[in-house]
Amino acid sequence: MEAVKLDVKQMYQDKKINKEDVINLIEPGDAIVFPAAGSEPMLIAPELSKATHFKNNRLYRMLALSPMIDLPVDQLKQYSFFLSGVDRKAMRKGIVDLIPAHFSEVPNILREREPNPVFIAQVSPMNEEGYFSLGLTAGYSAEVLNIAKKVIFEVNENTPFVYGEKMLVHIDQVDALVESSLPLPQLPEVELSKNELAIGEIVADIVKDGDTIQIGFGSIPNAVMKALDKKRDLGFHSEMMPSTAVELAKHGSITNTQKELLPNKYVATLALGTQELYDFINDNPDICLMPVEYTNGLETVSKIDNLVSINTTLEVDFLGQCNSEQLEDFYYSNTGGQSDFAVGARIAKHGIGIVCLPSTAKKGSISRIVANLHSGSPVSTSKNDVDIIVTEFGAAYLKNKSIQERVQALIKIAHPDFRDELTQQAIEMGYLPSNN
Repeated sequence: MEAVKLDVKQMYQDKKINKEDVINLIEPGDAIVFPAAGSEPMLIAPELSKATHFKNNRLYRMLALSPMIDLPVDQLKQYSFFLSGVDRKAMRKGIVDLIPAHFSEVPNILREREPNPVFIAQVSPMNEEGYFSLGLTAGYSAEVLNIAKKVIFEVNENTPFVYGEKMLVHIDQVDALVESSLPLPQLPEVELSKNELAIGEIVADIVKDGDTIQIGFGSIPNAVMKALDKKRDLGFHSEMMPSTAVELAKHGSITNTQKELLPNKYVATLALGTQELYDFINDNPDICLMPVEYTNGLETVSKIDNLVSINTTLEVDFLGQCNSEQLEDFYYSNTGGQSDFAVGARIAKHGIGIVCLPSTAKKGSISRIVANLHSGSPVSTSKNDVDIIVTEFGAAYLKNKSIQERVQALIKIAHPDFRDELTQQAIEMGYLPSNN
C-alpha cells in the first residue's frame, strides 16, 4: 500500500504544470468542455484568452460563473447550454451561441457534436489512493471524461470531496493538473420579498410529509424551501442542491427515509450555494451527486413515487404553457431540467408538477399570466405537463381541466389589476363564453 501511495504522489508531481502552460496543451480545432456551474476551472479559464494559436476552437459551458473568454469567434466559438449573468449579454452580441436542450440530453449532445474534446474541470484535492472528486458538479462530466482526448484538472484546495456515481477520477486518467486556492463561487442568500414568501407558503401547503421534492434555484425556490421546514421525512432528488437543503436537514424536514430510489441519500447532479453547503457535502456519505442522465432522466424520475417537482417560469398563458427562457427583448436562460422533471412527475405515481411565478413584472405594470405567450417565445414546459400554477394569490389546479376551467383558474390567481382585462381577452379568444 505504501508503494502505491508514493506512486500516485509522484504521478501527481509529474503532471503538475503552471496555469500559463495549459493553453499549450490545446491544439487548433480542439473542442474544450467546462463542467457546469461551480466546477468551472476558475483559475485556468482566464488563461484561454491569452491563446494566440487557436483557430476554429470551440468552448462549451453551462451556467457560466467565470468571465467570458476574450477571443474572436473565428479563434474560439463559445457555446452555452444554460445562460447566466456572465454570458447572457454576450449572447445578445453574438459572442455566445445557445444550444436548446433539456439538461438530461446534454451528455448525448456533447458526445455527438464533439467526439474528442479537451475536458478542463475544477476538482477536489487527491486522496491517498490517487482519486480526485469532481466536487460540486457531476452533470455531463462523466460522459465527457469517457471521450476526452485530454483531461486537465484544476485542483482547488477548497473544493469539497463529494461522493456519488462516477464522481471519483484517478490520477491515471489525468493528463495535467494545476493547483489553485481560489475561493469557490457562492450564491449568497438574498432577502425574500413578501410575494415570494407567500408563494413559498402556498407551495408548502401542497407538499405532504414523506414526499420527495425537486426544486429549481432562485429566490422563489428558496422561499419554498424555507416554508417546508414544517414538513417531516421529505426526500430530496433534484438537479441542484441549494444551501436551503442544509437548513431542512437540520430541522429534520429532509431525512430521505421514505424514498424508493437511493433511500437515505440526498440526490442531485450539482451543488451551488454558500460555504455552509460546501461544508455539509464535504466527505458526507449521505450526499450522492449523480450524472444528469440519471438525476433528470425520464426513466429515473418517473419511478419516484410522491415526487413534487417545483420550478419557476417567466410567463404562463391561458392554456398553461410556460415560457421560462425568454423575456420580450432577449433570451434569458434555457430549458434546463424543468421539462425533464415536469414530464417525469406527470408519469410518476402520485407525482405533482408545480410551476411558480409572481403575478406581475416591471413593478406591477405587466401581468405574468397572459392570454398568449409573447411572439417568438419558446414553450419550455408543455400545457400537458403542468399540474399546478402558483402565484402569490393562490394555486391554479390545471390537471384534468378543460380550457375554460384552466382560464378561470388562472385568472383567479392573476393580479386583481389585470383580471378584468384577462377575462375580456379570454372572451374575445373564445376561451370563455361572452356571458362569463
